[in-house]
Amino acid sequence: MFVKILLKYILGYVRISVEGYYIERFINICTNNKIMIWNIKKEKNAKIYLNIGTNDFREIISIAKKVKCKVKIIKKKGLPFLLHRYKKRKIFLGFLLIIVILIGISSNFVWNIEIQTEGNQEFENIYQDLENSGLKTGKLKSAIDTKEIVNKVRLKRDDIAWMGIELKGTNAVVKLVKADKKPEIVDENEYCNIVSEKAGVITKINAQNGTAAVKVGDTVNVGTVLINGWMEGKYTGIRYVHAQGEIEAKVWYTKQTKIPYNITERSDTGNEEVSYGIKFNNFKINLPKGVSKFKIYDTIEEEKKIKLFSDFYLPISVIKITNKEVKEEQKTYNIEEATNLGIQQLEEELDKEIEDKSKIVNKNINTYEKEDGVEVYVTYEVTQQIGTNEKIVY
Repeated sequence: MFVKILLKYILGYVRISVEGYYIERFINICTNNKIMIWNIKKEKNAKIYLNIGTNDFREIISIAKKVKCKVKIIKKKGLPFLLHRYKKRKIFLGFLLIIVILIGISSNFVWNIEIQTEGNQEFENIYQDLENSGLKTGKLKSAIDTKEIVNKVRLKRDDIAWMGIELKGTNAVVKLVKADKKPEIVDENEYCNIVSEKAGVITKINAQNGTAAVKVGDTVNVGTVLINGWMEGKYTGIRYVHAQGEIEAKVWYTKQTKIPYNITERSDTGNEEVSYGIKFNNFKINLPKGVSKFKIYDTIEEEKKIKLFSDFYLPISVIKITNKEVKEEQKTYNIEEATNLGIQQLEEELDKEIEDKSKIVNKNINTYEKEDGVEVYVTYEVTQQIGTNEKIVY
C-alpha cells in the first residue's frame, strides 16, 4: 500500500470533497473499478474527503455524475505540482535534484542497526561484536554477508540461542534469542558423583545412592566430592552408580563498603536548558546555544535518526542536548551515622541476592574506623543445598 501511495505522490494526486446522498454507492463503484482512494474522512452524512490520483480524476468525475454527487478539488499535491510551483527557481530545483540523487545513493548503505529481542532482554557489547564481525552503519549492503556475521557473533558468544539478520531498506534488523544458562543435566543411567558448588561447612548429609565422602562438620570447597558415585559390597565389590542424596551446608555471603564522613550529595533542581545538534553519519555539528547559565549541571544527549518511512533511514541524526541543573550539598556524618548507613546499604544488597530469607541463620557485622570514614563488612550465614551432579569420566 505504501509503495502505491508513494507512486501516486510521484505522479501527483489531489485531495477532493464529494458531496451527495449516494456517497456509499460512489465509494463502491470506485472500489469495483479498482480506483485507488485513500485517507477518507467523513463529514456529516452527505460529505466525504479523500485522496485520488490525477490520472483517475476524469473517471471520478464521470462516476460522480452517475450518482449525482458534487466533486470539488481541495488541494493539489505531489511532485508534479511541487515542480510546477518552483519551476522558476532553478537553484531550488537543482538542490532538490541533488537531494534526490543523494537519497538514491544512500539507499545502498546501512544507516541504522535495530536490535530486537524477546522481552527486551539485554546483550552486553552486542553492537561492538556486530561491528567487529562486519555489520556497521555506513557499509554497503552488497558487502554485508549476513550468514558470515551471524556465525562470527555466535562463535564468540555463548549467550545467544538463535540469531538472524534482515536488511530492510537502509535498516539492519538483528533478531536475538537469549540462551538459558542451565546446569549440565546428567542422565539417570549415567554414573556421576555429587560435588560441592559452594564453599562451606557441612551441616547435613544423606547419601541415598553412592558413598558419602564427607561428614557433618567438614569444611569443603567448590568442586569437593560430597557423595562418590560408587558403592562397595562384601560380595559384589565396587560398582558404579548415579549418586543421589541431600547435602546441606553453612555458606557465607559477604559485602563491604566504605562510608566517608564528608559526602557531597547531588540532587536535581528541576531546571533544564535544551540545545540541538546535527550528526551526519559520524560527523557531529552542535548548533550554537551559548554558555550554560548553570554553574553545575549534568548533560544528557539523545539521538534520533531521521527516516523517510518505516525502514528507510538517512545518514542524518538530530541530537537533543539537555543540561539538567544540579545542586551540591556537603553532608557530614558522625561514626554512628556512617556505620548505620553502610549497614543499611549492604543489607539491602544481600537481601536481593538471597532468595529464601528463612535460611539466614546468622548475621555478622564488622566495622573499622579510618581517618576519612568507616569501613563496613556485613556477612550473612546461610544454610542451603550445595550439591550438583558431575559425570564420572573414565
